[in-house]
Formats: sequence, C-alpha cells, structure tokens
Amino acid sequence: MRIRLLLSDVDGTLVRMDKVLTDRSIEAVHSLHDAGIHFAVTSGRPPRGMSMLVEPLVLRTPLAAFNGGLVVEPGMEVVEQRVIPDELVAPTIDLIESHGFSAWVYQGAEWLVRDLDGPHVEREAHTVQFSPKLVESYDGVTAGVVKIVGVSDDHDAVAAAARAAHDAFGDRVSASRSQPYYLDVTHPHANKGAVVTFLSAKYGIPTEEIATIGDMPNDVLMFAHSGLSIAMGNADREVQRAARRVTTTNDEDGFADAVERFILNC
Repeated sequence: MRIRLLLSDVDGTLVRMDKVLTDRSIEAVHSLHDAGIHFAVTSGRPPRGMSMLVEPLVLRTPLAAFNGGLVVEPGMEVVEQRVIPDELVAPTIDLIESHGFSAWVYQGAEWLVRDLDGPHVEREAHTVQFSPKLVESYDGVTAGVVKIVGVSDDHDAVAAAARAAHDAFGDRVSASRSQPYYLDVTHPHANKGAVVTFLSAKYGIPTEEIATIGDMPNDVLMFAHSGLSIAMGNADREVQRAARRVTTTNDEDGFADAVERFILNC
C-alpha cells in the first residue's frame, strides 16, 4: 500500500504520557518529509495547545484542533470552524453536569472554566501551555462554542455520558472520549473522520493512501476513513480492534515504531 499522508493524534500517540515529544518521534516525522509523505496532526486540544509542535516537526499542513472543530494553518490563521449549535450549548452543559462532571467550554480562542482548582485544570494548562479564563457562570455563553468538555476521573461514567449525549442529541453533536477522563462534545462534523476527508480533498490524495494513528475512541472514525489505521499499544481493546495494525505504547516510542515499520518500510 502506498501511503502519501499520515494523520496523527497527539496525546497518547505522538507524545509520551508526560506530554514530551521525543527525539525519535521528531526524527520519524522528518523522515516522512524526506520521503515526500505529508504529515498532519489532529487533537482535542485548542490550536494554541498544538502550536508547540509546529517548529520541531516542521509542520506545513493545517492543524485540526478540537477534533476538527477548528482548522488552522501552522501560523494559526483560521481555515475553517464548526461550532456547536447555539441552542444545544446549555443543554449539553446541563447533561454533563447531571452526571456529576465538571464542564469546560471553549469559545473561540478562550478556554472557560468555573473552578481553577477543578479536576485536571492544572494538568491541562500545563499540557496546552496556557491558562483558562475563570467565569462565574456559563449563562449567556452560546455563540461560537467550538467544544464542551466533561471532566471526570470515573472513566466508566465518561463512557456512559458519551452514550447519553448520543441518545439525547442524536446526530446534532459529536460526542466521544479524547482521554479516559474527558468527554468531548463538538459540532457533528467536527470529528477526526471529517479531518481525513478534508485532507484528502485539500491534497488530492485518495483516502486509501492516507494512514491514521491514534489511541482513543475519538480516533476510530479516522481509522474508518483511511486506508491504513494504526492503534497505539496503550489503546484499549476496542480501539485496537478497529485498527489494521497495532504498534507499541507511546512511552515506548510507538509512534516512531509505526512510522518505521508500517509507513516507510512498507
């Protein structure tokens, strides 16, 4: 199989669990460039939370942030944006909080929280390298909302809440786990499968010549739209079963291993 583009998830895939981008991963991406293979990234992160990847990886392709809800050029110029319908913002927040989760709201470039000491806020701020904006209430926050996140360390409850969102809103939103402790709710066309379709059209590359690599349930849609799908060794069985290949874990340079074994040497 000839691969002309690789689309990669970031957290749990391209970077280690401590969020470090290793030298081997950087070298693997440079090898893709040398072989004439496009490399792109997609993530539940906001654009600013992906900007630190641009220079070391010499990224030339658009960055698909918020699982494809906001696509920007490496210089952060907006290419396209898909927002949650205004009338669904408050009901989505209510659903998330009814499960006992903390709710975060991403409106444009702002990350809004109601508790700076809430679960995973400090960790997320360290990961994306900027701090959230504290608000007293989400009342009136409806327009321009790109993503709503439910946060809980009860991983089974996060999975159940994803199902509840599908039951409540159907195909009016996309709801999936970007981490075991995060439920991401976005526009229905803001998903990683749509990112594959976008890149295919932009570069004139058939989807069967696109490879994807990831570790979480929100990566499964991009697996389904690509010719070669690779699951990380740290992915759960559901995700691994959805992929054509499985590599080692992200703490074992599984991304670099996959590039070397399944892309460059195929």
